[in-house]
Amino acid sequence: MVVDWLGTTFAALSDPTRRAMVERLSHGPASVHRLTEPFALSQQMISKHIACLVRARIVIKTKHGRESVCTLRPEAIKTVSDWAFSYRQFWEESFDKLDAVVKQMKKEEVRDDRKHGE
Repeated sequence: MVVDWLGTTFAALSDPTRRAMVERLSHGPASVHRLTEPFALSQQMISKHIACLVRARIVIKTKHGRESVCTLRPEAIKTVSDWAFSYRQFWEESFDKLDAVVKQMKKEEVRDDRKHGE
């Protein structure tokens, strides 16, 4: 089975609760209990969100005694960043080309105005 990790990552990050969890984990590992504190969600819902992040390989969940600790896998976020960066380069190059065309058109317009003004 081929897994589309980029699609899975985007799907996991599409939820604001999961994005908030990723933001929290960007500051360091946290227990599941700590991750639940800012949210008015049931433990079951929190567990589902964490499971989604684990399936997407964004988060690693480990047991430390009786406590589960979540750790961010920054390389998963880097994959998204690298993908987006390639499109950023494309759009910046496209806008640069468009800017050059507009400048050329303005120069030609000024030349035409001078010809007709004489």
